[in-house]
Amino acid sequence: MMPLAFVEEGRRAVIRGIAGGRGVIHRLAELGLSPGTEVVVVRNQMAGPMMVTVRGTQLALGRGLAMKIQVEVIG
Repeated sequence: MMPLAFVEEGRRAVIRGIAGGRGVIHRLAELGLSPGTEVVVVRNQMAGPMMVTVRGTQLALGRGLAMKIQVEVIG
């Protein structure tokens, strides 16, 4: 597993865990990001926010938040 922030552009990953308190977990759940959810990294330039697609919707995630999302790369 690795933080979502380290996944390369074009790769697919499944969320396996979230490192954070209730507020972080609740906020991510509101965005559709919870364990078991598949995401596709659209943009990850290693500076500034990254773009991911979740259930057909593109989201911008700050690097700090992306570091709290543990994923398994699947493609």
